[in-house]
Amino acid sequence: MRVISYSKAINETLHQMMERDDRVFLIGQGVTSPWYVGATTSDLLQRFGTQRVIDTPVSECAITGASVGAALAGMRPILVHPRMDFIYYAMDQIANHAANWHYMFGGQLSVPMTIWGIINRGGEQAAQHSQALQAIFGHLPGLKVVMPSTPYDAKGLLVSSIEDDNPVVYIDDRWLYEIMGDVPEELYTVPIGKGALRRRGRDVTVVATSYMAQEAIKAAGILEEDDISAEVIDLRSIKPIDEDLIFDSVRKTRRLVVADGGWKTYGVAAEISAKIGESGLFNRLKAPITRVCLPDVPAPASLALEQIYYKNAMDIVDGVKMTIGGDYV
Repeated sequence: MRVISYSKAINETLHQMMERDDRVFLIGQGVTSPWYVGATTSDLLQRFGTQRVIDTPVSECAITGASVGAALAGMRPILVHPRMDFIYYAMDQIANHAANWHYMFGGQLSVPMTIWGIINRGGEQAAQHSQALQAIFGHLPGLKVVMPSTPYDAKGLLVSSIEDDNPVVYIDDRWLYEIMGDVPEELYTVPIGKGALRRRGRDVTVVATSYMAQEAIKAAGILEEDDISAEVIDLRSIKPIDEDLIFDSVRKTRRLVVADGGWKTYGVAAEISAKIGESGLFNRLKAPITRVCLPDVPAPASLALEQIYYKNAMDIVDGVKMTIGGDYV
């Protein structure tokens, strides 16, 4: 199997899906610019032309509405928001329209579109260019939300998103673009709603999303030096969530740490914690659940403050040690 980068996996998928299906097209701001989307759209314009690779004016609401209309008419748009923060401008079209039409038409019409949001955290980009909004979209009925953390899943989940007959919010993080991994050349799918067990362990379950899944694997290696065995689950899908995978692991380890690159309050980690509470597993826990998330403040512009604000493997290590040290009496 070949080893390629995360961004190359996305680029290859776009080429292959657009070649296979004439209904698939790419639309968004800066879709031809590495400054906006890195190398993920390389050579698409030269190959497919301006009718299928559409670089738009700065009007998030308009291009999202156009994409919803195209999907209702039978196309399969891939709508790029290269700074996820500015999806807020398109929330009416996503939350009121894309997410609801299948239900409001009694299942007779669907909206087969992929809403591709790119997280651009770090690099002193500050509060308006660094936001991870997965929890907001996970809250909305009618949307599926995926966050691949590996090149293999970046390709497989993008194929699944494009093929899905209803809207999928596909979220990637530019911090992942240069990581390498095994990726088949042929098309394949990764099922939406299924997490991945990245590492087996006995002492604690670490459930993580996106780049934090990569950090969780690093943390597990560090913890092993202290004879702490961490089981790592890469959630992959924010909605639906693979409850069975999480519950089976927590049933075994009886401790849980959730690591998410979004804010702590009302976030993905809060939802997973609540599911544990509702599942009947709460009374079997040896320790309180620990959440490793962003603090509830806007992203700073200072590099020194960023190093404190953004979480990494050592924050997960600290969370695990706090959990294990905080066993119930």
